[in-house]
Amino acid sequence: MDVLITGANRGLGAGFVRHYLQAGDSVWACYRNDMGELSSIHSERLHPIHWNVATDLEPRGELPGMLDLLINNAGIYGPGKDGQSLKNVTAEAMLEVFNVDCVGPLRVVKHLRQRLSGGATIANISSKMGSSGDNSSGGTYAYRAAKAGLVIVSRSMAVDLSKDGVRVITLHPGWVQTDMTHQTGLIDIETSVAGMSRVIERVDEYEAGSFVAFDGKVVPY
Repeated sequence: MDVLITGANRGLGAGFVRHYLQAGDSVWACYRNDMGELSSIHSERLHPIHWNVATDLEPRGELPGMLDLLINNAGIYGPGKDGQSLKNVTAEAMLEVFNVDCVGPLRVVKHLRQRLSGGATIANISSKMGSSGDNSSGGTYAYRAAKAGLVIVSRSMAVDLSKDGVRVITLHPGWVQTDMTHQTGLIDIETSVAGMSRVIERVDEYEAGSFVAFDGKVVPY
C-alpha cells in the first residue's frame, strides 16, 4: 500500500509513519520545516517530502504515482488556552489556525486528487474539540472552530469523491501524549495510531464522511 502522511515529522504523524512502515507499506512523509523524527527512521520505503500545507507552494520531493491512503495529520493548536479565551482571542489567531487545520487538508486533497486510486481512503485528523455536541467547557475558539470546519469539509469531500470510489473519514485521535498536549494525554501515540488505523481499515462500515474516534465510536458533531 502507498501511504502519504502530512505533519509526519513528530507526534502522531511520526507514529503513523512507523506503523505503516512496520506493516510493509511505502510511506511518503511530509514535513514543514525540519525532518525531526524522520531523520532517525531508516527505510527504503520511506520518502520524505518538504510540504508546508499552510501555503499554495508546490511540495518539494517525489510524489507517489498513485495513493491508496492519504492521512491529513498536519495541524497546529495556536495560542495557549488563555490566548484563545473570549477575552484574548484575535482574528489573526483564528485565521492562522483555520488556515493550517482546515484549509490545509483541502489544499492537499486538491493537489493529490488525480493520484488517489479508486478505492483509496482519505483520513482527516480532527479532534473531539471540534464537536459542538461535546463542548461543555467553552473557550479554545481558534482550535475548536478549525477542527469543526474540518469535519464539515470532510463530509463534502466524502460526497464529492464517492463517484471516484474514494472514501473519506474524519478521526478523533483521543487525548494523546504529544508535544501539543505537553505530554498530559491519557493515551500514548502507539495506542492512538493503532486505533485510528483499525478505523481506517473498517472505513466501509461507517457512513461516508463520518467522524470517528480512535476507539471506533462515532463522535457527535
